[in-house]
Amino acid sequence: MKVFQILSLILMIFTAISCSEDGSYKTKINDPELVQSNVKNLTDIIVYDIFSPPVASRVYVYPSIAAYQTMQLANKDSYASLSGQIKGLKPLSEPQNEKVNLNIASLHAYNEVGKAMIFSQEKMIAYQEKLDEILKDKGVPRSVLRASKNYGDQVANHILDWAKGDYYNQTRTFPKYTIKEEEHFWKPTPPDYMDGIEPHWKLIRTMALDSSNQFPPKPPIPFDLTKGSPFQTQLNEVYQIGNNLTDEQLEIAKFWDCNPYVTHHRGHAMFATKKITPGGHWIGITSVVTRKIKGDFQSTINAYANVTIALFDAFISCWDEKWNTLVVRPETLINKYYDEEWLPILQTPPFPEYTSGHSVISRAAAITLTDLFGDNFAFDDTTELEYGLPVRSYGSFIEASEEAAISRLYGGIHYMMAIEEGVNQGDQVGRHVVNRIQTYIGESTGIALK
Repeated sequence: MKVFQILSLILMIFTAISCSEDGSYKTKINDPELVQSNVKNLTDIIVYDIFSPPVASRVYVYPSIAAYQTMQLANKDSYASLSGQIKGLKPLSEPQNEKVNLNIASLHAYNEVGKAMIFSQEKMIAYQEKLDEILKDKGVPRSVLRASKNYGDQVANHILDWAKGDYYNQTRTFPKYTIKEEEHFWKPTPPDYMDGIEPHWKLIRTMALDSSNQFPPKPPIPFDLTKGSPFQTQLNEVYQIGNNLTDEQLEIAKFWDCNPYVTHHRGHAMFATKKITPGGHWIGITSVVTRKIKGDFQSTINAYANVTIALFDAFISCWDEKWNTLVVRPETLINKYYDEEWLPILQTPPFPEYTSGHSVISRAAAITLTDLFGDNFAFDDTTELEYGLPVRSYGSFIEASEEAAISRLYGGIHYMMAIEEGVNQGDQVGRHVVNRIQTYIGESTGIALK
């Protein structure tokens, strides 16, 4: 009897090994939810670590490119390499070990690059351990997992070496912005009067843009507080709308707030609320959309790569303008000249006003998503549910970007000129990116952008 049991056990083990080694696990790991899980984990860590909006765009883009470049090696008939399309990126070396599974390597490369760019690396390590267990449960042989992760490490090192050339590390040593006394220049705002965020971000290497100032917006309206002047009219508009918000306007302002670190003061106590950045919101929309179309493993990675590149370049373009023009925020002037107790609905973020960052990056992301999935793509934006805000629905990506832009006026943190010119700036950036970056080989899945 014991001999029979032993033989049965050996047969079961042999069968399990055979099923794994014959590649039956491959269908199970060709699962887009593995990609979605990777991205959501990185988003959660970005929120936890409180990265500023432009820095968060950098944390998103390099892992996404690592995943894309790895995936592309196994799908050369459908997807083109980003090497030669974005600045300085050299081709990957092909894997030499036949046991390498490029889906697994893609997931691992994403996480390894992400881990190098965050603070809370222990959170990423814990996630990676769980992911390994999931892959083993799907039948991935240990030899395949090991070989794939080794190649993923090789990819990650390749991408991280390239990332070192983007001038980010050098800007960490540059001086803070020195406050200018003239009242038309930006000043730190309540409640914490924080230093200006990333005054040197325009020096970061772009992906598809020729330079940080390739698409400069029109100059801001000249500063003039004379009653009825164009500038004073814009300032008064912020004040009046802020004092007379409708319920719908208030909901829109809160939905698109996307401030990664809002401080609250109660007497002598202070606490903070952490949430996604503006770029993180559009990463969330990308998740919603790729799930809605039931995108496969490859197309999901492709969508994230394209959107993160657009967001990254849009932030650089916007920050170039912000720190060149140094336009003062509405809150500063309203408190000084109209009402010293006035507060905007949204907490004013710590950087200059012109142009509106959310307007720029939202339009660039919307143009990219429209190119990928078409115009008039209706979707329900569930991104803010976990932060206690209701679902909002849109008939297109452009419609969503327009609402994101106007939310800054309702929130009391931007003049209309910064919103309108921000949309124009983001539109130009987005169109340039989709024309410069071509990942999909074959018939376009989106619309032709003129």
